[in-house]
Amino acid sequence: MLTILGFAMIATFLVLIMTKKMSPIAALVLIPALFCVAVGQGAQLGDYVIDGVGNLAPTAAMLMFAIVYFGVMIDVGLFDPIVRAILRFCKADPMRIVVGTAVLAAIVSLDGDGSTTFMITVSAMYPLYKRLKMSLVVMTGVAATANGVMNTLPWGGPTARAATALKLDASEIFVPMIPALAVGLLAVFLLAYVLGLRERKRLGVLTLDEALVREPERETVTVGGSGGGSGSGAAVGGGTGRGVRLRKNPDSPGSLASPGSGTTDAEQAEGAGDDEEFKGLDPNRPTLRPKLYWFNAGLTVALLTAMIMELLPIPVLFLLGAALALTVNFPHMPDQRARIAAHADNVLNVSGMVFAAAVFTGVLTGTGMVEHMADWVVGAVPDAMGPHMAIVTGLLSLPLTYFMSNDGFYFGVVPVLAEAGAAHGVSPLEIARASLAGQALHMSSPLVPAVYVLVGMAKVEFGDHTRFTVKWAVLTSLVVLGAGILFGTI
Repeated sequence: MLTILGFAMIATFLVLIMTKKMSPIAALVLIPALFCVAVGQGAQLGDYVIDGVGNLAPTAAMLMFAIVYFGVMIDVGLFDPIVRAILRFCKADPMRIVVGTAVLAAIVSLDGDGSTTFMITVSAMYPLYKRLKMSLVVMTGVAATANGVMNTLPWGGPTARAATALKLDASEIFVPMIPALAVGLLAVFLLAYVLGLRERKRLGVLTLDEALVREPERETVTVGGSGGGSGSGAAVGGGTGRGVRLRKNPDSPGSLASPGSGTTDAEQAEGAGDDEEFKGLDPNRPTLRPKLYWFNAGLTVALLTAMIMELLPIPVLFLLGAALALTVNFPHMPDQRARIAAHADNVLNVSGMVFAAAVFTGVLTGTGMVEHMADWVVGAVPDAMGPHMAIVTGLLSLPLTYFMSNDGFYFGVVPVLAEAGAAHGVSPLEIARASLAGQALHMSSPLVPAVYVLVGMAKVEFGDHTRFTVKWAVLTSLVVLGAGILFGTI
């Protein structure tokens, strides 16, 4: 009974948010509460929620202070040179912009933290997508899928969990999987290329005014998407700064926001949006701190290095980093309050979503639904599939890591699958490697807090992101699994 109700709860949640019948926050809270009552454990709802909140509180704290930290770095101009470089590379070509999104997300993912990856990627790429009226779900989908493949790094989480659960060495799991994961990353880049070509067909090819490109002091398309900025931003090409003008290439097909271009209504809506004025970040904005650029760059590198080396818990690092960044860059209290207020909207949205997700995970775990669902899935595997348990594990990793947390999957399901495989001579190492295949899909799971950072900063509906991304993430995961089988590591 708990198995059926568990799957029903997840299905109800996904249907409601994908059809936009409920907001994600409301669905994450109300749906599990109703199902908790339905299983006869309504009296324990408070305990389940408190347990869930306690488990996710460090994540919420990390996201709160990380948003403040990177928001301040955006305000002071740390990422402006990066965006100018990306702008020169992309040359306002939608295809190059989408490929650049995948490359940037993959590179930043080396720090092993999805939230950081999404904050930096969206901060850098959002202005380009918005200015060119590109589909924002393309940006979130490509970024999430690229990060999912890179999330398999030993310090990213899943590999360490698999190694701990099966008492194996993480390097023995990860190193042989590098060729398969490289193929998966290439698949993401190919996907970005194809989606970029589709965006180019829909929008046409735009070119930068070469004269303005040669005059860097006039460039104004810089970092944005932080949900507030300094409040002094001007529309690109207006305000106090001279803008980068974009003009349509007369030799290119299509037109801006041309109908019938093969994109879905959701993609068209997300890409074009309304005609509201796009707020870029003014190169003359008062929050810029050019004299402190290298301090801010060094502080960011030191922060990411400390994260990778695990010198302190990530929430503590971001708390210290945010406090130091605010104090050094904005020594006056009114300025500090203004910076915090400028990013309060993002902080509230993301942290609120995380605490709402705590209700969902708390009920799913506390009622025993997760355990019963895992047992049912494992029990449904025919005995004849025993010798192929590694492939079965890889296939199961797609839905299970989407519907469950990584902790639930790696500590609850993978050991059972490894035990079943061992009875048929399948090595635990093969099981562990195969369990990594579903990570490209996992990063778009509603149970992953980082995905709310991604859609929140990109101003994309979670349901739209899910509808667009899931199919491509599943395909990428299958590519990783197939490559693992082909290379003989699974």
